Amino acid sequence: MRQTEHPSLEAVDLPTVLDALADPVRLEVIRQLAVADGVVLGRFQVGVTMSTLSHHLSVLLSSGLVRISQQGKYRRCELRMTEVESRFPGLLPTILAIVCGQPFA
Repeated sequence: MRQTEHPSLEAVDLPTVLDALADPVRLEVIRQLAVADGVVLGRFQVGVTMSTLSHHLSVLLSSGLVRISQQGKYRRCELRMTEVESRFPGLLPTILAIVCGQPFA
């Protein structure tokens, strides 16, 4: 299995992150990741095909918002909350509060 490249958040700019968050499907993926503290690939509950979901995950990955790791025979997707918070303070908690309808820490 190929390794997934995770960009350094220092190399990611704010417009790239905001662009990644500008899509409703990607916002739903971010919400599910935050609520579940990670999701096994293939288990997202979104109304798109797997190839479309793969595209959205690729955008989130290249924006530095998510990390994908191998866990046994599964690949797990996680939100890079701490790292994003360090680079863009308050951004994800604010977005998640809006998307989840409640404060998110």
